[in-house]
Amino acid sequence: MNVLDTDVLVVGAGPVGLTLAMDLAARGVQVVIAEIRRYAEPPNVKCNHVAARTMERFRRLGVAEKLRDAGLPADYPNDVVFRTSVTGTELTRIPIPCRADRYTSREGPDTWWPTPEPPHRINQLFLEPILLEHTAALQGVTLLNRTQLTLFAQREGGVEATALDLDTGAERRIRCRYMVGCDGGSSTVRKAIGAKLEGTPVIQRVQSTYIRAPQLRAMIPGKPAWSYYSVNPRRCGTVFAIDGHETWLVHNHLNPDEPDFDTIDRDWAIRQILGVGPDFQYEVLSKEDWVGRRLVADRFRDRNVFIAGDAAHLWVPYAGYGMNAGIADALNLSWLLAARLQGWGDEAILDAYEAERQPITMQVSNFAMDHAAKMIKARRAVPANIEAQDAAGAQARREVGEEAYALNVQQFCCAGLNFGYFYQGSPIIAGDGETPPAYTMGDFTESTVPGCRAPHFWLADGRSLYDAFGAGYTLLRFDVRADVAPLQSAARERGMPLTIVDVAGVEPPAAYRHALLLCRDDQHVAWRGDALPAHASGLVAMLCGAGRS
Repeated sequence: MNVLDTDVLVVGAGPVGLTLAMDLAARGVQVVIAEIRRYAEPPNVKCNHVAARTMERFRRLGVAEKLRDAGLPADYPNDVVFRTSVTGTELTRIPIPCRADRYTSREGPDTWWPTPEPPHRINQLFLEPILLEHTAALQGVTLLNRTQLTLFAQREGGVEATALDLDTGAERRIRCRYMVGCDGGSSTVRKAIGAKLEGTPVIQRVQSTYIRAPQLRAMIPGKPAWSYYSVNPRRCGTVFAIDGHETWLVHNHLNPDEPDFDTIDRDWAIRQILGVGPDFQYEVLSKEDWVGRRLVADRFRDRNVFIAGDAAHLWVPYAGYGMNAGIADALNLSWLLAARLQGWGDEAILDAYEAERQPITMQVSNFAMDHAAKMIKARRAVPANIEAQDAAGAQARREVGEEAYALNVQQFCCAGLNFGYFYQGSPIIAGDGETPPAYTMGDFTESTVPGCRAPHFWLADGRSLYDAFGAGYTLLRFDVRADVAPLQSAARERGMPLTIVDVAGVEPPAAYRHALLLCRDDQHVAWRGDALPAHASGLVAMLCGAGRS
């Protein structure tokens, strides 16, 4: 039997698995990816949004620009519009800049993002091939397509897996130090480690259809949009522009009393959502029906095996935080695995992954579930006269539009979910007694409380703060008189990567109230103070997962 040795085996080459492999390879870690699909086989038409936090990391990995150049046409508005049907009367509009104006526009609720990389609307059809091509070309990455994990066993110091070549039937043994299941909602890895999804198995069912309709764009009045919400008494649904020309994804949100996907005639529902008659022609490219859930695994790890993304959590993807939460898992886990494999991280540093990510995914899943409940309620309360061409109808449209804007601007301009979440109870974060500020889906307060994301600002030389971050830890020094030599010495002794960034010639955000701020590789604050602790070696030991010495 063919034997392959590697540092990390990643099971699944979707956006989460590819991002994990990409980030690990950037740290010099050897990675094998096992994927059941053929190389470049098109993915499902699922995810439509790359969050700002994800784009920040893609910037550091050198792939952000490639992604910005893909997706909808450069001048195609990314607006979200609510109409009585896609071709009907507009109720309200949430303005979002096209990608050509993404860095420069200052108008509307989606342009104030405190980041070097605002979000990007792009369907997975365009996103995944770029990530795949980039990752497959990286040194240290071995991609095994048409390869299915069949079993694995944990041995002392690692994992031994058996994988099947789906084309030849040949078996291969893969020996690795760590394995990560990024293999989706029906994850083989999750089931094998005995982790269980807990929560609400069904929140809503969505009859989803990917169509080609070249005539549709010309039939839609006014300025185009990336997302159209159809609001009428017959059928409520959502339509996403995929290529900006002729392909569309139509979501028909089934009502609670519609128990399965065949309850409602698909063609009838599509026509009611689009607002077109029986003579309108379209082609069904694929059926993408899905169930909205709120499920989080009871654990994310068994010794040397981890799970991430949909393998660890499933929820209604409001605010675009299905795929992006999975990528956040991958980026949290990647630097921890690298720390351990490079020898400066203690084995216990890996405990931080579950301690940090599981509570956050619970929070995000509850945000999504709460929003889903409000949306379901709104769909059931559409006024019967919303399409009436009289004063009462106009009033109904105004009221529904105002309510739709207030409810949905937070999910499409979700600064809170991007920048507000924080890690508490982590073994590698030194809390100082101050409580991190609360956040909502749409709002947050910038903070340097340990566990929070270090607020972004531009350095005097024009670089993004995050561009100056090194691997491992970065110490921001706002007072050059502060003595950091003991920390440097302790880090050097342990082998812990430490970058010193002296901040001068620029006024940082008001949240920076301390002379020294120690940031992790993933931009979260690990420690802060006006002077180093008396025993810098103790702080370094904690940062490396060894507890305070």
